[in-house]
Amino acid sequence: MKKFNTVLNGYDKEEVNGFVNEVTKEYESMLSKLKSRDQEILLLKEQINHYKNLETTINRAVLVAEDSSNQIKRVARDEAKSIVEDAKRNASFIVNDALIKAEKIEQDTDRLRRSLKIYKARIKQAIEEQLIIIDDVDKIEYKKNEYE
Repeated sequence: MKKFNTVLNGYDKEEVNGFVNEVTKEYESMLSKLKSRDQEILLLKEQINHYKNLETTINRAVLVAEDSSNQIKRVARDEAKSIVEDAKRNASFIVNDALIKAEKIEQDTDRLRRSLKIYKARIKQAIEEQLIIIDDVDKIEYKKNEYE
């Protein structure tokens, strides 16, 4: 606490006025600092609110992205399942078609074998008939010689 010197009619006016000026300057400085800090606090509160809003927006965006990701995954799984089912159906058709073709080829092969057997039998019969005719020609020549 400040002590003032005394003079004839009380305290020294210059000393008191100087002190009052000092106190006033310090008060004004502190008031200015408080106002500046109040403004800074207000600005910081606004920034905090802004960042909270950003955080809320980002959280919503993350939730939307997660939902979209889950939906894309679900669609991809469904599409993959559909592709696999189509492939199985197509494979089944291909296998059935191949079995039908193989059976037809086997039937054609059997038919050709039978035809070949018949053809061989006919050729063999024709050759045997020709051999009989050749043998008969010898007999005819023999008989011809007998009549001569």
